[in-house]
Amino acid sequence: MAYQDDIALMAHLMRRAGFGARRDELEARVAKGYEATVEELVHPETQPPVDVYTLLRYHPAALLPGGQPPMGNVNYMYHLVNTKRPLEEKVALFWHHLFATGNSKVDNYDQLLLQINLFRERGLGNYRDLLVELARNPTMLFWLDNNENHGTAVNENWGRELLELFSMGVGSYTEKDVREASRAFTGWTFETKIPRLPYGRFPWKFEYRAEDHDDGEKEFLGHRGRLNGEDIINIVVEQPACAGFVCRHLYNFFVADEPQVPAWSIDPPRDPKAIDTLTTTFRESHYDIRSVLRVLFNSSFFKNARFQHMKSPAEVVVGSLRLVGGYEMPRPGYGDLSMQPSYMGQDLLNPPSVEGWHTGQEWINSGSLMARINFVAQLVGDPSLPGVRAIIDRLKAKGTLSPEQLVDGCLDLLGPVEVGADTRRELVDQAKEWGPISWDREVSAQTADKRVGEMLQLIVATREYQFA
Repeated sequence: MAYQDDIALMAHLMRRAGFGARRDELEARVAKGYEATVEELVHPETQPPVDVYTLLRYHPAALLPGGQPPMGNVNYMYHLVNTKRPLEEKVALFWHHLFATGNSKVDNYDQLLLQINLFRERGLGNYRDLLVELARNPTMLFWLDNNENHGTAVNENWGRELLELFSMGVGSYTEKDVREASRAFTGWTFETKIPRLPYGRFPWKFEYRAEDHDDGEKEFLGHRGRLNGEDIINIVVEQPACAGFVCRHLYNFFVADEPQVPAWSIDPPRDPKAIDTLTTTFRESHYDIRSVLRVLFNSSFFKNARFQHMKSPAEVVVGSLRLVGGYEMPRPGYGDLSMQPSYMGQDLLNPPSVEGWHTGQEWINSGSLMARINFVAQLVGDPSLPGVRAIIDRLKAKGTLSPEQLVDGCLDLLGPVEVGADTRRELVDQAKEWGPISWDREVSAQTADKRVGEMLQLIVATREYQFA
């Protein structure tokens, strides 16, 4: 494989397993090797964690934001921009989408951020254990009303969504299974403590109330006994439907766009063989997500799925900020910055429903597309930002550039980005109006910097740039 192909493949991996990477990082990772990079990514504990104390010096309220928007988003965005563990954050975002829990009801950013920490710490581990932790998570308990699920008055909300949206999907269970699963989780609730100050939110803690639990015999998916919540989860993860459901979600998030989840019971997977490969690993590893992702990233179906995934707003914003640099410090304005994904249709920490966000082409409408283009174009057109400066300096090192060289150089250093022949022709036609660019003299150097920024802005406005 030619070196440029190695760069393109590594860029693909870093877009999917993280939020992209600048050229110097891609070159370092290519030197390290593809499989070695995958191994580093699936073992994030080998890299240092985010320095949260810098955030708290600038934004003390980001520690316990309570119900204050956008301080919860500031905390989350700071981690996304600064992480040296990109797959850890990407997997946490994956679970935040799958186990969608929102501040619209929870009204407690402290607890939502603790849930995101749970996804960071457990997201690459055992799926069964993660489900148990999620069932005990106060944020989820409140979001799906399990604190109102009593032995004498069953609430089916958590039991239903556990089966429908978190583990198996529609068609894999009956209404009786929903009822019996919900009975098994009665008594699983949380306690609150009075806050120390007259404002803020109550800290929440899981509590099991035996006197509120229905300990009678239950029948669930063919199993009979005095089942409790953990028994239900143990039965669920053994179902073939569970492996297929989880792995199709992983494929949709990390490989290529699938139809929306409600259609999965009637629309077959985009690549059934790929799903079979992932589900086999899922079962043989006893539900270990790290093992599944290792197989996924090293597979030919992943390597061949470049630009088959519409970037989510979080990927657009975080990837752009990491590319251009200069936003590592939580400087003034970070609050509005952290809300940018919301303006594009993905309100982090506040998904629209328990179903999460609709992905793929449904990310795009006339308003969200303009928000995407304007946000990224403003960043890449600023030569004072270190990442943009690095692109300019690499092009400058090549000397005087023809219109074709300018276009191809910008496409290469922004991704590499692959565009169609018509798009490339339009970009070259614009570059021809500028003529060759050179950094020989101070005046021409300023013009050259400006032309590079303008070409980068044109590229990020293309249809092709919206795909990862």
